[in-house]
Amino acid sequence: MNKNESMNRYGPLVGAIDEGTSSARFLVFATNTAEVLTYHQISISRTSPQEGWVEQDPLEILKAVKECLKQTVFNLRQLRIDPADIVAIGITNQRETTVVWDSVTGEPLYNAIVWMDMRTASIVDEILNGVRNRNKNYLKPLCGLPISPYFSALKLKWLLENVSQVQEALAAKRLMFGTIDSWLIWNLTGGVAGGVHSTDVTNASRTMLMNIVTLKWDPTLLSFFNIPAEILPQIRSSSEIYGYLQEEVLQGVPISGCLGDQQSALVGQLCLQQGQAKNTYGTGCFLLYNTGTAIVDSSHGLLTTVAYQLGAHTAPVYALEGSIAMAGAVVQWLKDNLELLTDVKDCEAIVKQLSPANNRVIFVPAFTGLYAPYWRKDARSVICGLSEDTNSAHLIKAALQSVCFQTRDILEAMKKDTGLKLKTLLVDGAMSNNDTLMQMQADISGIPVVRPMFSETTAFGVAIAAASAKEIHKWGHVKIEECAPPCESFLPSISENESDILYSKWKMAIDKSLGWEPLPEINEGTKDVHKVTAGGVFIISTIILLMVAKYRSV
Repeated sequence: MNKNESMNRYGPLVGAIDEGTSSARFLVFATNTAEVLTYHQISISRTSPQEGWVEQDPLEILKAVKECLKQTVFNLRQLRIDPADIVAIGITNQRETTVVWDSVTGEPLYNAIVWMDMRTASIVDEILNGVRNRNKNYLKPLCGLPISPYFSALKLKWLLENVSQVQEALAAKRLMFGTIDSWLIWNLTGGVAGGVHSTDVTNASRTMLMNIVTLKWDPTLLSFFNIPAEILPQIRSSSEIYGYLQEEVLQGVPISGCLGDQQSALVGQLCLQQGQAKNTYGTGCFLLYNTGTAIVDSSHGLLTTVAYQLGAHTAPVYALEGSIAMAGAVVQWLKDNLELLTDVKDCEAIVKQLSPANNRVIFVPAFTGLYAPYWRKDARSVICGLSEDTNSAHLIKAALQSVCFQTRDILEAMKKDTGLKLKTLLVDGAMSNNDTLMQMQADISGIPVVRPMFSETTAFGVAIAAASAKEIHKWGHVKIEECAPPCESFLPSISENESDILYSKWKMAIDKSLGWEPLPEINEGTKDVHKVTAGGVFIISTIILLMVAKYRSV
């Protein structure tokens, strides 16, 4: 196929780098059809040096992204499509994950601290001790976020206070900070040879350092966390030319879109109108509700975040967000730690062996505390309703249901904040391919769940942003807003009363998950000894039952 034939058939091509917690990918979209022409994906490893710590190697991430670019270009050539037809590239990324590096050598000064890392819990306690009434929402009027280990400012503060190489680089004026998008943009546009140090408003809104109104780094917030402004990237809109690739492959192609992965999924689901919402099921689970140009301050545990800003001179669009730490990670835990699964894809077939009415076991997966709407870092995982008949299938079903219950928690909070009940829930992400899970979600939430048959919504979102900056306004000869893909729907199959009864059991289990960390010391008195002993007995009993369940027949 010659260049003219390729361009006539597919139109200009747009690339999307999708760097998530578990993998990096590069996908190429045809603007004439909105289809993915080809892609390449590489897994990204995680390490846990201590309990609650989660790290990744920034160089491994960068190497994976570069290899994905190279292999995808090779794929295009195999398809006889000219890679020169790629006119723009967007980057979407795991949010809050924090990287620091040396501006002269380009080397990371520490591993990337991943968004789910909990090492800053003690720093949060110190900060709250200095805030009136230990109010975790003290900074929300400025940044829209509660004081939590989840966000980048606390991770950066820990690095500045605990890593000598970071302190030395700061003193030498060689320290650079960024979330994964900034790390990639800087390296791909030249690195030490003139790389662009930038981020977009959606990623910046997850640091606790950006003013949610002005969309600039806020002096009060910087002072509060003792963060020097000179190490921060420039904040830009989600859709403009940041710089140009300096890699041999695709050299000179502009990076013209940038969105945090959950905001990118919102755009990719075409939730571009106020009142629309989507839920993404990945390592964690994230529900975003488009509030338009209005900044809605949640009083029920949700975050206020920037949804997108499609151009430097356009108004930002905001969202309410409910963030869940453990979704796909729970099923992975069942596979890796308890060895109840040989493949995470097996969970659907195993759960189908149980009666739909068998809902005795409730699992609260608070391995690193609870995120929205509770924001309780002292929560820990509990499994309730175990009996001698419990087997691995019950635990797997409870793990899947936990994702649905946490989503309902967020839907309930959104209804209280907005006064409106969501009519349908748009879904995406790897876990959304599980039909059983989606039916559970419809039953537990009590509303239809709608899944697009087009699965690459996250990458598509940033492709839209990148194309918009290059003034490619049409996909398939229609406006982007009219490009909604065909969908599948899952309707509630139980009554509202049955759903409420099931949800009430979840709320009981939530109460039992709270207050586990930090555990009191034994020498603080007889009452505290009893509390520690009771907790230990519960944990030991649960472990014994889990080990029994592993070897029972499903």
